[in-house]
Amino acid sequence: MSEQMPPCPKCQSEYVYPDQDMLICPECAHEWNPNEPEVDEDAIVLRDAVGNLLAEGDKVTVVKDLKVKGSSQVIKVGTKATIKRFVDGDHDIDCKVDGSGDMMLKSSVVKKA
Repeated sequence: MSEQMPPCPKCQSEYVYPDQDMLICPECAHEWNPNEPEVDEDAIVLRDAVGNLLAEGDKVTVVKDLKVKGSSQVIKVGTKATIKRFVDGDHDIDCKVDGSGDMMLKSSVVKKA
C-alpha cells in the first residue's frame, strides 16, 4: 500500500510524486521539500527606514515631514499609522494615518513603532 502524498501547494494537483527528498508536481512542475516550511515567493516583503521587517497590521511612525499631494496638509514626524496591506508600486504601504485617514506611504519613510 502506497503512502498518500499531499496535494501540490501551487495548483492543488493530486498527482504528486517523490524524487529523493523532494516532492514534484507533474502538472505545474513545482518542486518542494515537504520537511521545510513552504515560502510564498509572491508575498511582498518590506523593510522600514531602519531595516526592520514590516508586516500587515504593524504600527509605524513617520520619520520625516510629508506633504500630502493635492492638499496643503503636512504629516509631521512621529505621526503614527497602522499598516492595512502591502501593494506593488512606488507607494507600497496602504495604511491608516492618525488624524489623516487612509493613505498610501512609502516603506522608506516609516519606522516600526
